[in-house]
Amino acid sequence: MYSRHIDFPKRKTVTTAELQAICDQPVLKRSLFSVPIIIQSFELMFNNHVYLLRVRSACGAEGFGLPSSRADYLAPLLEQLILPYFIGKDARDLDALIDGVYVHDINYKLAGLALFCCISWVEAAILDMLGKITNKSVGQLLGDVHREEVDIYIASGNRGTTPEEEVAILQQRLEVSGAKACKFKLGGRMSRNQDAMLGRSEGLLTAARKQLGDDMILHTDGNGSYDAAHAIKIGKLCEDINAYFYEEPCPFDDLWETKTVADALTIPIAFGEQETSLRRFMWIIENHAADVIQPDLQYTGGFIRCIKIARMAAAAGKVITPHVSGGCSAVYMLHYVGCIENAGKYHEYKHFDDCYDLFEPMLIPKNGKLIIPQGCGFGIHIEHKMIKHAKRIFRL
Repeated sequence: MYSRHIDFPKRKTVTTAELQAICDQPVLKRSLFSVPIIIQSFELMFNNHVYLLRVRSACGAEGFGLPSSRADYLAPLLEQLILPYFIGKDARDLDALIDGVYVHDINYKLAGLALFCCISWVEAAILDMLGKITNKSVGQLLGDVHREEVDIYIASGNRGTTPEEEVAILQQRLEVSGAKACKFKLGGRMSRNQDAMLGRSEGLLTAARKQLGDDMILHTDGNGSYDAAHAIKIGKLCEDINAYFYEEPCPFDDLWETKTVADALTIPIAFGEQETSLRRFMWIIENHAADVIQPDLQYTGGFIRCIKIARMAAAAGKVITPHVSGGCSAVYMLHYVGCIENAGKYHEYKHFDDCYDLFEPMLIPKNGKLIIPQGCGFGIHIEHKMIKHAKRIFRL
């Protein structure tokens, strides 16, 4: 019989009113700042496949955000609809500014991943600047330091591999990283119950447990492949091999089918990677549609919104294992899970091939762990050659 891992606490009953009250609480520690910090300019730059968003204040302070490659096509939205709102504003009011830009000039009509990615990039640059002004890390600006290193799991996005090929890939990555946990894909991704290849999911579940051993922590990810009935069938197979959690079994916008799966299974359901609405996160949390809540630091709109989600999740006895959308901005995950109390045990390692040395210490796993970058803000080396030689795309 399947037994939930001790890393997952018991559910707690919580009401919408309680969750709203939690969500209404400020996040940025405004008391750290005694004088206004007026935002003067922004500059989007690019170098070696990496975007950099620089913010400067009227007093000469600066900070950097790290937009993902989505800036290839979202830069016009960032430049025209988001950045102008922040210029001339007091950065100490960041909580209110994040709410304000959403409703400014009916930006809310564009609500979704594209809008909130842009907002998150601006927030990150401002937080980095505020960290440099106070000589504090982003985590210290927004919460408490609960951990200085993070246990990682390695993941594969493959669906075109046979079970045997996939296990071999996982074994190689586990050996290099020293990780004690991994994640692999099930189903055909938003495929209406179709597998990537006939019998792959069932075969992979069996092969992974057999080849990787009983002590390996196995995360499974459906990427919205199933309706509730088929998701429950696959979920029971996940339980048979004692998988750690079962991620996004149903389409990301079908909260009701996901809850049906969560109610039918014992294995923890992980969900929320593509969610952008705080109110829908409230619904997921209050209705126990998932046990592991997975906001993305970009898709969901940044640290302040994601910390509100973590606080709500904690009230309901749930852990946070954020989705990591990749690139250098995956460093945000490290800072986030370092400053929230209810972070899950294992977090996804994304390769930092283009910027691993932009931070101190360098973002290279050792013995299955990553050390959270040290220093003020995000710990970015301002004098790094990547910044010095970056090409300007636009300046406001």
